[in-house]
Amino acid sequence: VQLQASGGGLVQAGGSLRLSCAASGLTFRRYSMAWFRQAPGKEREFVAAIKYSGDSIRYADSVKGRFAISRDNAKNTVDLQMGSLNPEDTAVYYCAAGQRVIVSTMTRDQAYDYWGQGTLVTVSS
Repeated sequence: VQLQASGGGLVQAGGSLRLSCAASGLTFRRYSMAWFRQAPGKEREFVAAIKYSGDSIRYADSVKGRFAISRDNAKNTVDLQMGSLNPEDTAVYYCAAGQRVIVSTMTRDQAYDYWGQGTLVTVSS
């Protein structure tokens, strides 16, 4: 299984970025997908998740209204559209895939089986 995250970079505060994660080696439509992030010196934290069916979506309170997660089961990709970025969003962003994720565990990193290598997002003030 491979999860390849891309789209990170340097952006000014208030700007936007779109991250994408391409999955291979798994039956994508059976996996719930999520984005987590880890800022320097901090623990990894949940950002957004979408169930395999696409009918349940969760966001961290810190990104609600600014970020949007979506998936394309035909392309085996999950995207994270990020807007109104601020320096606190600076982090390495990881995508994750889990086959047995239920609604109550969507925000927990232990629920996910596979992780990508991460893509760095840097927001300058």
